[in-house]
Formats: sequence, C-alpha cells, structure tokens
Amino acid sequence: MSYKGICKEFLDSCGISFGDIILITKNNVEYKGMVLNRATGVDDKHLVLKLDNGYNIGVDVTDAKVKFLEKGEKPKIELPTLDVKNDPDKKNISIISTGGTVASIIDYKTGAVHPAFTADDLLRANPELMEQANIKGKAILNILSENMKPEYWIKTARSIVDEINNGAEGVIVAHGTDTMHYTSAALSFMLNTPIPIILTGAQRSSDRPSSDAFLNLMASVKAAKSDIAEVLVCMHSTMNDNQTYLHRGTKVRKMHTSRRDTFRSMNTQPLAKIENGNLEILDKTIDYSRRNKNEIEIYDTLEEDVALIKSYPGISGNIIDYYVDKGFKGLVLEGTGLGHCPEELIPSLQRANDNEIPVVMTSQCLYGRVNMNVYSTGRKLLDSGVFSALDMLPETAYVKLVWTLGQTQDLDEVKNIMQTNLKGEIRFKTSQKYFLT
Repeated sequence: MSYKGICKEFLDSCGISFGDIILITKNNVEYKGMVLNRATGVDDKHLVLKLDNGYNIGVDVTDAKVKFLEKGEKPKIELPTLDVKNDPDKKNISIISTGGTVASIIDYKTGAVHPAFTADDLLRANPELMEQANIKGKAILNILSENMKPEYWIKTARSIVDEINNGAEGVIVAHGTDTMHYTSAALSFMLNTPIPIILTGAQRSSDRPSSDAFLNLMASVKAAKSDIAEVLVCMHSTMNDNQTYLHRGTKVRKMHTSRRDTFRSMNTQPLAKIENGNLEILDKTIDYSRRNKNEIEIYDTLEEDVALIKSYPGISGNIIDYYVDKGFKGLVLEGTGLGHCPEELIPSLQRANDNEIPVVMTSQCLYGRVNMNVYSTGRKLLDSGVFSALDMLPETAYVKLVWTLGQTQDLDEVKNIMQTNLKGEIRFKTSQKYFLT
C-alpha cells in the first residue's frame, strides 16, 4: 500500500486492504466507504474512501475510530480487447511513451486506474484517433521528464528507428514538458528521418477537465501524417483548445511553468500551425525536409561529460577549474548580454582551451544573438578560446555539444560543427520581430 504512518497502523491493525468496506467515526460523524489507494508523497493521516454516492473523500483518521465492515476485492479494470482492423487507406502512426501514459483509463465506480500504454488504451481514451490513422502504442521509459538523461535520448532515438524500419509513417513521442526541448534537440541532431517525428505532452494531466492532452495528441497525429520530415514539438499555441503550433526541435523552449501555450519558438516563428484539423506552413521562406527525401540514419554516439554553466555576478573561476579537473570534455557558458562573463573567469577559460576543452558562449537573454566583438570583455574571451554559439539557445547549444563531441574530439572540427547550421538551430540573420511581447 502507499499508506504510511497513522493510516498504515489503522489498516494493518484491522487487516484492511484496498477494496474493503469500512466505517470511520470521527467527531460523531460517520463515513462509510471503500478504501482506495492514493497518491504517494502525501501526509500519513488521511484515508481515501469511495462513498456510496460515487464521490471520493479523504478523512483524517487522527483520533478517529475505524471499523471493518466487509471484505472487498482490490479495484481493477478488466478491459475487453478492441477489435480494430488495420485500414490500408490510413497511415500507420507509432506513439512512443517516455514517461507515464498518454491514455489513462479510470473506473469512477471503483477508483481503479489502468495505466498500461497500448494502442487499445489510446483508442479507448481517444476513439477519434481511429478516424485519423492506424495507431500503435509502445512504452520505452517510465520517468519524470526532469530525470531525462543522454542515455535515454539514445534509447528513444533507437526506438524511433525501430518503428520506422517496422513500417511507421510517422512517430509521436509522448514526453514530459519540462525537458522536452532538450530531447527534441537531441533527436534532431541524432536522426536523419524520412518521416515526421513529433514530440508532444500536456501541461495538465489527462484526468482534468482542463487538460490540453487531447488536442495536443490529435494535432500531433495530423502532424505525423504530414510531409514535414523533421523533429517537431506540437503543443498548444493559445490558452484555448483551438490551435497548436509545430516548433522546430532545435528552436523551441518552455517559457512558462503552467500555461498551455508555454512552448515558444525563439528567434524565429513556429514552422506551422494546426487549426480545425488543417496544417498551415507559417513561413513560406523556411525550407524544411520533405517526407521520403532522406533515408533513415542515426548518429547516436554522445559525450555526456559536458556542463552547462550560468554566469552570474560573483561567479568564481573555481567553477570552471572544477570541470576541467574532473575531466569534462566540453563546457557551454550561458553568459550575459552579447556573451559576457566576469573577467575573473578568463584565466580558467584559457586553461580549459589549453586542455583542448571547447567552451561555447551562449546568452541568458534567449532572444538576439551572441556577439563578443562589441566590448573588450568579449574580445578577451575570444582570445582565450571561447567561441560563439551565435543565436542558439543555451539548451540547444548544450545538446549539440554533447552530440558533436560524440562525433569528434578535434577542437577545430568541434568549433566548425557547432557554428554550422545542421537542423535549423542557427539563423544567421536575427530579426527583432520575433521578440516575445
């Protein structure tokens, strides 16, 4: 059980299990219902009951009396197999889950939750998908997005390749939103793809009436059927359930902790929007890779010993020295303004360069681009071996350096690759019209 403390003592002393009917008496009020499981990480004083009227209630059992009434069965859902026939006129779309499920089915009578991630689950929760494509679901990870790491990027990339080789005509990756932009950048660099690869998620869980999961998923299927053979992020473009944007995987960033439209394209506009089931390219001047133009290729050797360091007033060169001494192979410095940091860091940055450790300068400003030729500090940084990430986002520059160092350790070649636009991560002209207002 997930119960602990006082609650667990009550349950253990009475031999009570999930599904049993009990009576709790407290302050002359009686609560009769079925014992349900509850979320982990909560306090140790409340039992959760399913009342006869169908509502769930949490009862503080401190100084309460608990009486066992009758034995019950642990709540479970028995779901019949769906008889869904493959439609040869529809595209085959694979949905890969990296954490949790896209579709959770809840039995509101018993409180049971069916968490398995299968095509059947997706279709039960979102039957409209059957009208759009032949759907195949597969879970490869079950992590919170903050626990994502480079080795999981590799696992995800390889799973995508497997799906493509098995006939997928579009792949959707269900992902937590907090680090989705890191993963989208990683997949962009690791894969050359003949089909669309769409990352999507939800700011609000699917069991909430205000969830954004349904629209994001439906729009992602539309995107996965399109001719845009790139890695894209598909999420709400407004606070309403009316439209989504397709952001390039290397130019997107989560910009708000809770808003539905948290993802924004930075220093550019979204590649496309999806509204009322229609996909519209927003910038006709932006070239993008078309479906079946490329063969599937994967370059999944990564160098994990790369650090992303934020400059701040009072930062010490000891921080740079720490990573040098620990044998890190690359550093990305999130500098201020046009790409600056305190001059105190320059000797340590020079030491990193002397040890053939590339140091890439990005900006905390996010909008605009790095230019270290304007002020004297920037020119001193250039002389110490630090080089510009141009208009790359700090997170994208970090991911790209992780990937680049997996391809080569030669310092000159690393600099050349980092400053070459490979997957739309660099725009060589930055317009102020994209600034978020």
